[in-house]
Amino acid sequence: MNIDNLAKIDLNLLVILQVLLEEQSVTRAASRLHLSQSALSKSLNRLRTTLDDPLFQRTAHGLKPTAHAVQLGLQLPQILQTLHQLTQPPTFIPASSHQHFSFSMVESAYETLLPYFIGRILHDAPNVKLDSYVWTEKSIQDLQLGQIDFGIAGRDTHPQADIKIEQLPDGIEYQTLFKDKQVCLVRKDHPMLDAIKQKKWDRDSYLSMSHVQVRCEGNDWWALDYHLADLNLRRRISTTVPDFYGAASICAHSDLIFTLPSSFARHAVKLYPLEEIPLPFDFMPMAYVLLWHERNSQAPGHLWLRNIICESVAKAVNQTEIEMLK
Repeated sequence: MNIDNLAKIDLNLLVILQVLLEEQSVTRAASRLHLSQSALSKSLNRLRTTLDDPLFQRTAHGLKPTAHAVQLGLQLPQILQTLHQLTQPPTFIPASSHQHFSFSMVESAYETLLPYFIGRILHDAPNVKLDSYVWTEKSIQDLQLGQIDFGIAGRDTHPQADIKIEQLPDGIEYQTLFKDKQVCLVRKDHPMLDAIKQKKWDRDSYLSMSHVQVRCEGNDWWALDYHLADLNLRRRISTTVPDFYGAASICAHSDLIFTLPSSFARHAVKLYPLEEIPLPFDFMPMAYVLLWHERNSQAPGHLWLRNIICESVAKAVNQTEIEMLK
């Protein structure tokens, strides 16, 4: 490392480059950084001189990064996070902290997991700021780029699942919060309820029905569909919707059947006129996992928050299991 050359670099320019890569617009980047467009353009010119590369090309749709800028964009988040941590105190004091944390969560986690830990976090650290976003197919990339701090997602354990727990992208670490089984919902007075009472509820009966499905992370198929495909079987999916509430509402007002994690089913039957019934064949569980980037593994605030989430969820899940056994 050449310290003399490094001392000539204005580290503020790295922040500007990261924002330009994210926004790909001088106007938006200047607004976000509270700079004039003229000042930002001058900084961009300094960046080009320092890095000996044009970095961006102007197009009708904004700034297009060069190949070198794209490569820098893969490294910058971790570099900036490391620099940020160097300026932070080595300890995290919840009661006085004003740290900002961001989450991306699957929809079902808002109802089934968030209530377990949000109260304790805000009680112990009343001044922290928590931002949450819906989990999408881009959320893993957001974790890698440092645009969010945590993810809470459902991960299928089926071998053909798109993202397996054991094969997460480089730099992503995880902790399993709990495993959940799949159950079914039908409307009250559904004709199939009589068959269930007569013990005629089986896989063939299940496949004879029309299904409502939730599209998760852009995928129309769940692990269950891959499992059935391995057996040369397929569900008749009549309706696909983007969220669990929509699917539950449709199920409550039609003869469609909705297959979903049991944790959300327990919530849905309190809101809609629905009956929970078992999935009529054996199928592997899914896992809810807490995800984060390895760059934050030892950051005191992140470590504190991870511990609260894992402890709170474990306690709540154990309590629920005890109550279900009574």
